[in-house]
Amino acid sequence: MQVNDHYERVLLVDTMDRVIGYAGKLDAHRNGSLHRAFSVFGVDTEGRVLIQQRALSKYHCGGLWANTCCGHPRPGETVQAGAVRRLHEEFGLRACLRPLTATRYCVNVDPGLVEHEIAHIFVCRIDASPQPNPSEIAQYNYVTWEELLEDVRVQPAKYAPWLHHYLTHLSSELERALRVCAQEDDQTQGLSANK
Repeated sequence: MQVNDHYERVLLVDTMDRVIGYAGKLDAHRNGSLHRAFSVFGVDTEGRVLIQQRALSKYHCGGLWANTCCGHPRPGETVQAGAVRRLHEEFGLRACLRPLTATRYCVNVDPGLVEHEIAHIFVCRIDASPQPNPSEIAQYNYVTWEELLEDVRVQPAKYAPWLHHYLTHLSSELERALRVCAQEDDQTQGLSANK
């Protein structure tokens, strides 16, 4: 499905995450322009993290494993609304997303492409069965936090560069937040999702 160019624009930001303009997504990555993004880490009731292998057709980092989902808010869309949208577009899932933190990173992702982002990190509990979109996801898996850390250490080239950044700089914070998400009771989860 062809997406209108308006929806393929990203929000350019300054170092304080204030919007200073817009750019095409590919142009922003070619130019290394600082822009707003988000990443979601979902966990099931057993405390396992939902990770995905990006589809080979993705314009960068195809075939690499990453966190549950990531993306960019559209012009006029809040970061959280964008994250909710992408979780549904990629996995067919609806969940109550909780903001955790934001982090800035700049990494080369493919020849001629740079991810220079302020990424807003969200955590959530996944209660439904994922329905992966094959144009976005080659395969998915649930892994424990310890298994993820160990596999990234042993096979670093298998994982997307932004995941390396998150696990290096936010590991303890993410682990604590995901543990809380996994242990929430159904009533708390339902009330949060209806807010």
